[in-house]
Amino acid sequence: MLRRDMFRGLLAGIGVTFASGPAGAATAMPNRQKVAYHLSDVDKVAFVLGNIKNHYEGTDGNVEIALVVHGPALEAFRSASASAAISGRFAGLVKQGLVPHACANTMHGMNIGLPDLFTGFVSADKGGVVKLAELQGAGYVYLRP
Repeated sequence: MLRRDMFRGLLAGIGVTFASGPAGAATAMPNRQKVAYHLSDVDKVAFVLGNIKNHYEGTDGNVEIALVVHGPALEAFRSASASAAISGRFAGLVKQGLVPHACANTMHGMNIGLPDLFTGFVSADKGGVVKLAELQGAGYVYLRP
């Protein structure tokens, strides 16, 4: 009996899918993605920024992206010592909507303040890992390239 009910439900779902057809698919608006990128490895900074750029392009900007940086990777975002390539790419991503979070614990440990970092950073006051958990709780997908 249960198997028969499951089969009927499956058939009904398939029928609804086909009934909506191409017209229904064309008018449906895809959900806006929410993604949290986790970055702590300094050797992955350029790679992660490239992934974020590709993510914006692949979704036609239909995405909210948060970048949470802690540990050694934060050093790459110091205004005074960063490479021009990283600085330029980062600024472009912030213009597209990227919200970068700097771990307050890492900033304290490395004696870095928000003014020392690229424009756009906000402080993850409770720590980077706590911020990542909060973002996941708010429906963000977690990515650690």
